[in-house]
Amino acid sequence: MTTIDHDAPSRPRRGFAGMDPERRREIARLGGRAAHELGRAHEFTPEEAREARAKSLRGQDADGGASGP
Repeated sequence: MTTIDHDAPSRPRRGFAGMDPERRREIARLGGRAAHELGRAHEFTPEEAREARAKSLRGQDADGGASGP
């Protein structure tokens, strides 16, 4: 089991962790746009979307409707 030392000095956040949430969203948006332009992004068909939703709902039933880990 891992323990957390709350008295340890905190390190400065680097990379994406240290960025403003708005800046992270901007970078993600640009990456998504680039993927579509390159033809590498997946676009769900209506049938795939229905299947994904059904699978998601089944998963929620299995864990009592909780979302997250």
